[in-house]
Amino acid sequence: MNHCYNVSFCRIFIPIFFAISLTGYADDTNRMTWPESIQLVLDTAKPLAFSRGHRLPLYLWPAMNPGKVSDAQAGELVRLLDERGIGLVCSWNHANVNGSLAECLPVARAQKKLGLRVNINASGLIYSFCDGTEETAHIDENGKSFFDETFGTKTMGCPFRLDHRILPIRERFEQFVDAYRKEGLPLDFVFTDWEIDGPLEWNRAYDASKRCKVCREHIPQLSDFLAYQDALRQIRSHLQRVAYAEPILEQFPKCLVGNYAVYPHNGWRYWYDYFERYVDGQPALHDQKAHYRHWSNDFQGTGFTFAMPVVYPWSWTWNWYDFQPGDYRWFYNALLVGSNAGLYTPESIPIIPFVHWHTVDVGTCEEETPSPAKTAKAEQMSEWAYREILWHLLLRGSDTFFLWCTAEENAKEVELLHPVWAAAQEYGEFLERGTPICFDVPSQPGPVISGLRMGNRVLVRRTDFTDEKKPISIRVGGGTLEIRTAPGQCRVLEIKD
Repeated sequence: MNHCYNVSFCRIFIPIFFAISLTGYADDTNRMTWPESIQLVLDTAKPLAFSRGHRLPLYLWPAMNPGKVSDAQAGELVRLLDERGIGLVCSWNHANVNGSLAECLPVARAQKKLGLRVNINASGLIYSFCDGTEETAHIDENGKSFFDETFGTKTMGCPFRLDHRILPIRERFEQFVDAYRKEGLPLDFVFTDWEIDGPLEWNRAYDASKRCKVCREHIPQLSDFLAYQDALRQIRSHLQRVAYAEPILEQFPKCLVGNYAVYPHNGWRYWYDYFERYVDGQPALHDQKAHYRHWSNDFQGTGFTFAMPVVYPWSWTWNWYDFQPGDYRWFYNALLVGSNAGLYTPESIPIIPFVHWHTVDVGTCEEETPSPAKTAKAEQMSEWAYREILWHLLLRGSDTFFLWCTAEENAKEVELLHPVWAAAQEYGEFLERGTPICFDVPSQPGPVISGLRMGNRVLVRRTDFTDEKKPISIRVGGGTLEIRTAPGQCRVLEIKD
């Protein structure tokens, strides 16, 4: 197993299935004490200087699962986090429904009472369609079952033999949704971190399907990778819609429902997840050493009501480009991902990117053994560059962020992200009503401009990656906007005729 699988194990399974339930309590000073990760968030993030209004809160991986708390304790914690613009998230666990509800419902009651969103992590409920049973396996020409094991320890089966898994997974969701409805509680935001499961076309999955007589029967054009990809993505969307989205939206139609890495786009994906590898011959756009993969338009079929792109500094990104300064390697790829989602997501669909600062060490995304030149150690993105990309994401249509990080990264990640989020609330009117003015991603280091327009006013930010600091004039809405350099600042400028 590649060492990178440990990253996702910590991210998915430990917080969801094995989180220790810790109850808030008052110490000798009558100060309420919370689980360590939540207390760290409260200590690191300061109350907002500018009101968040009715905009989406900031979501943080360490601000989840307070454990078993009383209604009074839940109310206090929800209030403290809301002062900082942060939404508390609780996780559903189908292995212990009653225990899970005992922890989640007091928080939901507090959130409803304060007029805040009820936020849920439902990742544990959706695993697994590919459960390793014979009924989900590929079948070869001789009738022998087999699995695709190129995704690490996960045994991936036949995409056309998963329908029987829909009902038991859907029933898990229905059980929790019914419980909230009976309690008179809403569901406002539900996300899943569903990755290595169900139909996936990457790694050696295509080879496995060519060996499988069931796949060949269902995809007459199996020799065409794009036909294969489209067929698998349609099934994947169907599984997510019927088992996950529909049970929630049928009872709570205004709920924001989505999944990690599922978002509208232009047909190309500019990043690889830790478990994905490029295979020679598959359709790709080439940019220096990067191979951006063709991606099926799978968002619409899910029925999801928010988009969730992933903006991480994956370690292999560093070796794709030769930009100097090196920060632009990270910034360029992150802006490609964020702009892709921003441009192609309808205004009615909120965009909530997963973000992260620390380099995610995942080795190489190439199948062959890499040469040392292809795996030069990545330099950590600077704090300055990370703050700048966060601002540009907001000015290109992102509505809020969801921070993922490991426990040892909590303090630094919150320290970097929260001040940007807090400062952005000064421009709440633009965040709510503004329209992005551009989605261009410069192909070489230089000035990068993003902005939100309302009428003849534009909230704009200019970030320079070279020493050339001349004013730049751009056309916006039939007029001209002159943008001078202003390091680390957003400004509201007027469009001139």
